[in-house]
Amino acid sequence: MNFEDSHDAFIQYHLMKRTGERRGRLGRGHREAEKLFCQNVWWPLRGNFDGLHPEFEVLDWRGMSYFCDFVWLKQPLKLVIEIKGFGPHVRDMDRQKYCNELNRETFLSSMGYQVISFAYDDVAHRPEICITLLRMVLGRFQSSSSPISLESLIEREIIRLAYTLSRPLRPIDVKTHLDINHRTAVRTLQSLASKGIFSSTPGIKGKHVVRYELQQCALQLL
Repeated sequence: MNFEDSHDAFIQYHLMKRTGERRGRLGRGHREAEKLFCQNVWWPLRGNFDGLHPEFEVLDWRGMSYFCDFVWLKQPLKLVIEIKGFGPHVRDMDRQKYCNELNRETFLSSMGYQVISFAYDDVAHRPEICITLLRMVLGRFQSSSSPISLESLIEREIIRLAYTLSRPLRPIDVKTHLDINHRTAVRTLQSLASKGIFSSTPGIKGKHVVRYELQQCALQLL
């Protein structure tokens, strides 16, 4: 089934399951930006709409209804996805609306939801960025359909460590974080450097590499 047929079936399925304002909100709220997200980001990444709920109603900290653009419910993950245009979410937002939005996101986090937001401009014109970032989020909670080697898992964790520390890595950083021996840490960093994921910097005497700096292409491994 192609995207258009799958998307139509997806919306009709949720319309049939809803009544009253929940049904009306889906009819009014799922418009250009939300469909573009489905077409440009979700469909290329997932190929189906299983577990995805459009215009999903939640209660905020005041007990008032709020409709998220999408919620994906797949145990153990409850993921809120918002598509934010510059106008309504930045240019036209007053101070109270801004406070409410931040408070709502914090409240949803306390209720066990993970909240992520994508800019409309990225969804429409640079969807590959959204796909990469969303794949990273989902990858933390879902196992791959194909077996992943221990070596690959170690490499991914080293890349995440480099993003977390926001500085070049030393073998001792990897050794301490993963509780592995020094030789394994060095060998894995050298392997990542040979793939272009890290660049290596030798010490003052030039005999040994002392630091490994993460390169932009590292996202491809996550």
